Amino acid sequence: MTSKTDQAAQADMTARQGRIIAHLTQAGHVRAEPPILQPAAVFLDLAGEDIRARIFLTTGAEGEELCLRPEYTIPVCRAYLASPAAGTAASFSYLGPVFRQRAGGPNEFLQAGIESLGRADREAADAEILTLALEAAYGADSGPLTVRMGDAGLFTALLGALDLPAAWVRRIKRGHMRGESLAAMLTPTANGTTADHSGVLAALEGVDKKGARALVEDLLSIAGISSVGGRSAGEIADRFLEQAAMKSSHGVSAEKRAVLERFLAVGGDPDKASVDLRALAKDARLDLDAALDAFDARLGFIAARGLDLSTLVFSANFGRNLDYYTGFVFEAHRPDGEAGRPVIGGGRYDGLLRRLGASQDIPAVGAAIWCDRLFAGGEKA
Repeated sequence: MTSKTDQAAQADMTARQGRIIAHLTQAGHVRAEPPILQPAAVFLDLAGEDIRARIFLTTGAEGEELCLRPEYTIPVCRAYLASPAAGTAASFSYLGPVFRQRAGGPNEFLQAGIESLGRADREAADAEILTLALEAAYGADSGPLTVRMGDAGLFTALLGALDLPAAWVRRIKRGHMRGESLAAMLTPTANGTTADHSGVLAALEGVDKKGARALVEDLLSIAGISSVGGRSAGEIADRFLEQAAMKSSHGVSAEKRAVLERFLAVGGDPDKASVDLRALAKDARLDLDAALDAFDARLGFIAARGLDLSTLVFSANFGRNLDYYTGFVFEAHRPDGEAGRPVIGGGRYDGLLRRLGASQDIPAVGAAIWCDRLFAGGEKA
């Protein structure tokens, strides 16, 4: 039997959840409720290793592989692309259950959030999503939150300006997203292990990419392997090709490594970070003007919406472990919360909708609020 105390606590939680979604919808974000059952392949391909390793899989009546909704961004984007609004500016909010395997915590938990799709004024949209998510959390009595920001787009611009081999760019970007040290990024191992695949890599060197990929996929098929750790045979093949390309290249020079080290060390007050980043670009003779102008414009829009920039922390080495982020990223934490367990997390993902079937990239940015953490600390999601 539920005690009166438990009933009162549940009523309070429900009321706070209601305040979150009310704030988001009143700000013009139409409430969306995509189906709980989703095609599994989309998440296996796009959601990143952290999520895809913990999704709940099932099979439909016609044999199709399905999963329980592990997050909202991809389902909301799929519904948007299937609607008459596709390609135009549209804003959505949500509040509902998501499902992930979690050790020591419930596998079903509530997630609220917002997605802004199709807006060309990217920096203004970034600022709106960050401030609106924080306002919703504060309106639900979250208590004080600390906010950390990063910029995957700026990091990509740096890698492009350094003119690194494509295989190294992919490896470094993936390591940055996972929060690896630069040393780890520049010392890749075979598919995350220390296994010796030198024979396979040597055989792939110099082979055209299409033929090499077909060879690896055929070998996996012969061995009866269709996926490993949530990765498809095609993804495994691509990893082998990437390693072969890095093996045959000259790597990252000491000069470029020093630039990367200096960049990743930038952090703290966002305005000071901007100054430090511009000094780095000037000293290294790198053209990062467009990316840094966007960085500064975003800060201006954030300040215009009433957030004190001195209370925010920028970290050049900060990324979020989802494959689809392409620009501004951020997380908000409780000061007394555990590391790695944000209350709010979000960012820009301009390339995701093309990967979901759009004919071109569509500007997109969003944020998720973990209600269990907001109200009771929760478990890592």
